[in-house]
Amino acid sequence: MTETLANRRIFRSKVDAIRPTYGFDDVSLAPGTDTVDPADVTLGQTFCGIPLEIPVLAAAMDAVADVRLSGELARLGGLAVLNLEGVQFRYDDPAEVLDRIIGSPDDQVHDVLADAYRAPIREELIARRIEELHAAGSKAAVSATPGIARRYGPFCAEHGADLFLVQSQVSSARHLATGYEPLSLADFTRFMPIPVAVGNTTNADAAYLLMEQGAAALFVGVGPGAACTTREVLGIGIPQVTAVADVVAARDLYHAETGRYVPVVADGGMKKGGDIAKAIAAGADVVMLGSPIARAAEAPGRGTNWGMAAPSPVLPRGTRIKVGTVGPLAQILEGPSHVTDGTQNLMGALRQSMAALGARTIGDMQHVEIVYAPSVATEGKSWQQRGR
Repeated sequence: MTETLANRRIFRSKVDAIRPTYGFDDVSLAPGTDTVDPADVTLGQTFCGIPLEIPVLAAAMDAVADVRLSGELARLGGLAVLNLEGVQFRYDDPAEVLDRIIGSPDDQVHDVLADAYRAPIREELIARRIEELHAAGSKAAVSATPGIARRYGPFCAEHGADLFLVQSQVSSARHLATGYEPLSLADFTRFMPIPVAVGNTTNADAAYLLMEQGAAALFVGVGPGAACTTREVLGIGIPQVTAVADVVAARDLYHAETGRYVPVVADGGMKKGGDIAKAIAAGADVVMLGSPIARAAEAPGRGTNWGMAAPSPVLPRGTRIKVGTVGPLAQILEGPSHVTDGTQNLMGALRQSMAALGARTIGDMQHVEIVYAPSVATEGKSWQQRGR
């Protein structure tokens, strides 16, 4: 007997509705009608009241940012963020602890990391580091997870911090807990006398609600960082191009409805100048770099990097990776480049990309065309591929 659709059961599976999402390797930027001279491209903007000459933040990771690197990045026009839960705020001289983490065998590093972060956070060190940042020529941007933000946020503001970042693996507009009172972001942003940025999210609805609760900037990215294990251990995350674009859609709607513009930071997953260009084309105002900056001679990790976002006593904080030291921070960001893989002179590459796409400003770059092009990096490159 012939079966017809009329008497068949139709089952709907969750995977039937899976939407395609895109990372940096999946897309390319499409030239338009105009080009501009690279000398006419400007990368400057104001971020949460802080003037930036380049759209670069150094990640709030112990192997990436300390006072020394913050001062050098400020000289180059960017901004570093120091992690309140890191070794800089637990130890008078973190060098010995950093040496232990950097030098420990792979099979012991997670125990060493757990031990390093058991020491208490010290308020006198918070005040001292903020003073040292200002003395080094840098604005003082500090981050903390929601669990300690309520305690240390006002203290940081009172002692001269310029920006406070409430950062967690996944930032939500509503956090439920039975064992403690969750941080009320709306109350926290209302009473903090300095801008409060929030991260990390990948969801447009959550982003819109976080903006309504007073977020001064939104950080985007769950698990894309080279030293992050969130996607492997927890199985969550959205590829960065899609994540940024989704949050940007919320930002633009919120701006249209309220007149308040909330900058978006693409946090993690970028290794090359082309990745940064794609992040900004997806709508980001600023990028936050971890491992690319950990490769700088000034970085405290001395060629290594490790995760900071998940201080769980029973799960790894992240993985310690060896990124190597390739040269001074100035060379990584401004060149000259001695490699052809796009990992040096990141800002020079961004300027050249913007010039070729006719974008004079970051705002212009946010409107260039993005196309799906997973073969763009290999098309016609057989001779380059042979040696790899």
